[in-house]
Amino acid sequence: MVLDIEYETIALVFEEGMVKLELNRPDVHNAFNDIMIAEISDAFRRLASEKEILAVVITGNGKSFCAGADLNWMKKMAGYSRDENIEDARKMAEMFMAIQECPFPTIASVNGAAFGGGVGLVAVCDFAFATPNAKFSFSETNLGLIPAVISKWVIERIGVKRAKQLFMTGERFEAPYACDIGLIDGSVHDLDGTINEVMTQFRTSGPMSIIESKKLIDRYQDDTGFLEYSINAIADLRASDEGKEGIAAFLDKRKATWRRDGS
Repeated sequence: MVLDIEYETIALVFEEGMVKLELNRPDVHNAFNDIMIAEISDAFRRLASEKEILAVVITGNGKSFCAGADLNWMKKMAGYSRDENIEDARKMAEMFMAIQECPFPTIASVNGAAFGGGVGLVAVCDFAFATPNAKFSFSETNLGLIPAVISKWVIERIGVKRAKQLFMTGERFEAPYACDIGLIDGSVHDLDGTINEVMTQFRTSGPMSIIESKKLIDRYQDDTGFLEYSINAIADLRASDEGKEGIAAFLDKRKATWRRDGS
């Protein structure tokens, strides 16, 4: 049973039909690395065959939900070839697909900051709630990159025009605004209480009808061609001079040479 597996970067807890998947790297604000990506993918694939599950909740241990890419992982990326970047981006895409393809409802419980790929975790979930002080940002353009792999789910959540604006600026925004644009479904003080209310609703519905309802909508939205394009797009930018300089500047704690903000 998947709940008996000991993972390095995530923790799974089963509570009355709800599986809580906790990102468990609080010392680095639950940032992604290759191990976490592989473990989330593995957990969701295994959970798909479990019985007695009504929903899966993703949350973070500590003050943050998910800060995006881990620094050490970014250092490795800086030296990747295009083929290695393609493979790396594909693994992340497969993680998001594993979450989307989970037959049970998925809920993001955003307990703190969600940046970069962390916002993708929010967007891919069927439901998302955040504390009012949670902060969000598609911060990739600050590194000379783009939020490529997560874009499919973000655009479905907030629409083309808003996604275009937030992707290009990389600006930070808080939960009330995230709620206004549809990225999350509620800015709430009591995350657990809100999720329990949703779970109560699930308990009044037929388990198979919930699964089939989700499958129906996912089939309508399926666009594997776009996801493949996004994998190649991020690989190209990571290997570009701008992307390499952006990552190097971030790691060196300096401003990238291509910045034009007058400082």
